[in-house]
Amino acid sequence: MPTTVSSADQATALLGLHQGPGFVLPNAWDAGSARILERVGFPAIATTSAGIAWSGGVPDGGALDRDTMLEHIGRIVAAVGVPVTADLEAGYGDTPDEVGRTVARAVRLGAVGGNLEDAGQGGLFGIDEAVDRVAAARAAAPAGTFVLNARTDTYLAGTAGDVFAETVERATRYLAAGADCVFVPGVVDEESIRRLAAAIPGPLNVVAGLASTIDARTLFSLGVKRVSLGGSLARAVFSMLERAGRELLDSGTLGFLDGAISYADMQQRFRP
Repeated sequence: MPTTVSSADQATALLGLHQGPGFVLPNAWDAGSARILERVGFPAIATTSAGIAWSGGVPDGGALDRDTMLEHIGRIVAAVGVPVTADLEAGYGDTPDEVGRTVARAVRLGAVGGNLEDAGQGGLFGIDEAVDRVAAARAAAPAGTFVLNARTDTYLAGTAGDVFAETVERATRYLAAGADCVFVPGVVDEESIRRLAAAIPGPLNVVAGLASTIDARTLFSLGVKRVSLGGSLARAVFSMLERAGRELLDSGTLGFLDGAISYADMQQRFRP
């Protein structure tokens, strides 16, 4: 069972990981996946809105409401003893005050960090609005108690001008508004990643296994501090399940069990 560690100590530990040479942050979608990742040895775990949505039988991208998402996050936090940072999508609210309430609820559940996106269904928020949302999140969870990871979707949603320049401007303003780290998904080439890491005045988070397949060690060498996986682990598991189902339906064979953990060993992984 998870050990009892204060939220303040967990937040300090998570923030400290951003000061080192770089770390991999895997994304869990339920209590079981979180327990396995903790057992493997990861010092912190993130949640994945995509994986949680898929496990609920719906697509990613806001299909789950705030209450449902927070229920899943709470189960993950309660299942492990390592710090958990929550994927809070765009904050589940139209206003900065609503974003602040979402963050406050995540804190009450025991999450010691969270992602906040700067885009909604209509694309990127205006930069001033996005800054206000980051500031509201920071006000709801003071520095040192919660690791706020401000995500900018400039490379995914596109911009009217120079995407690199706008990314750096947004990142700089989010950090000034209280973010501890900046997350830039969708950037795929090594030179752009290197330039972003050098230009952004704070730790850079890049997602591996989505648009970019650059390995973690290479990303660290480019200056990235935090490498997350998004829904990639969940995709791998669901892909395996689909392949197993097809094998059973097509031939009735059990080749999908090659290399699988035995029942007894799996039971051991979940015992106190």
